Amino acid sequence: MCRGLESLPSACLERAKELKSRLGSLLHKKQMGLIGQKADMQRQIVVASLRWKESFQELLQDKQILHAFQAFLMSEYSEENLAFYLACEDYTTTQSPSKLPAKAKKIYDEFIICDAPREVNLDHETKIITVKNLENPNTSCFDLARSKIYSLMEKDCYPRFLKSVACQELSRQLAG
Repeated sequence: MCRGLESLPSACLERAKELKSRLGSLLHKKQMGLIGQKADMQRQIVVASLRWKESFQELLQDKQILHAFQAFLMSEYSEENLAFYLACEDYTTTQSPSKLPAKAKKIYDEFIICDAPREVNLDHETKIITVKNLENPNTSCFDLARSKIYSLMEKDCYPRFLKSVACQELSRQLAG
């Protein structure tokens, strides 16, 4: 019993056209809203992905960027600073007190002792305090040395990284 459109009264046709137009307008607005939301989400992702450029602490929290920073430090023959910092971070999260002495000795032998394979640049006083702390290893025995190396990276390595060609390329890739 379907009748063709030509058999419908003209008032019904006008009403159908009006509803179609309104529906189309609503759909268009919804699509534009979704497009706007998608653009906002993309902007938020870009901002979040570039947050590491705002502070050194943010860089340390972003695993992907941390790897890029590590590669940069390796190219400058100064990756021992980051390796030491990360080893200290790992050390502070050691759950078993019985494991602390062995881990502390490993960090000391690798990074602090004179002529260590990856010796970090610490002043004499910091070394003395750290050695004294190692007599009774606890999770904070490297805090002073770790803080000094953190400051060194934040004030020296991090700004150089931000100015590097590798960092600028990485920023372009993440932004767009």
